[in-house]
Amino acid sequence: MAEIHDKAAALRALHVPGDPVVLPNAWDATTARAVEAAGFPAVATGSDAVAAVLGYRDGQDTPADEMFAAVARIARVVTVPVTADIERGYGLGPAELVERLAAAGAVGCNLEDSDPPTGEMIDAAEQADFLAAVRAAAAEACTDLVINARVDTFIHGSGTPGERLAAAIERGRRYLAAGADCVYPILASDPEVIATLAREIGGPINVMFRPGMPPIRDLAALGVARVSFGPGIHRAAQAFTARMLDTIARGEDPFA
Repeated sequence: MAEIHDKAAALRALHVPGDPVVLPNAWDATTARAVEAAGFPAVATGSDAVAAVLGYRDGQDTPADEMFAAVARIARVVTVPVTADIERGYGLGPAELVERLAAAGAVGCNLEDSDPPTGEMIDAAEQADFLAAVRAAAAEACTDLVINARVDTFIHGSGTPGERLAAAIERGRRYLAAGADCVYPILASDPEVIATLAREIGGPINVMFRPGMPPIRDLAALGVARVSFGPGIHRAAQAFTARMLDTIARGEDPFA
């Protein structure tokens, strides 16, 4: 476990508010190699893209064995730390989650706080207990796992925008107290909201970069510690492929 522990420590150290680690999400060994070759210091997987490549829908439709095998193929071909999006854990207990992540070569993970099939928010106390159990299991296994706790209030929460923001802050604080290393309020995009999250949660936050977002340098100035791309790059690659195929179908040169 020494290599896993050291890579986890290296990944954690990259989470600096104001100087964020940028993670263009990979979905297979080829894209993982490309991310490393481009000079990024870590590789993150995205469940949506990996699920699509494996022939499944996002939302824990992918069997756990196939997801962890995909993560293992990615980790095998790069030397930088790998953090895996494992949705809500595929129904596995904390100890098994930690064990399977380490076996796959991953040193970090995303864990979300809504039920994937229904979108229903998990009780904040229940999620905090789950994260605390994962942290305890990682300590027992000496993996030093980096936990990125996703907060889904901007997707599946209820109430006014202000109430969703308040809920995200409250959940983020709980999750950090439970042992999470970073909080991921997915779909937060308004600069004022992001700045408030970074200031009020009291720990590193991750934002997902999407079209229309402020530039990464501006996100850094807002206090962000991690920027990921979710399924964005995979979807752009698929759109580009579709355009090439359409060109081929018309009998034209797709490389012109």
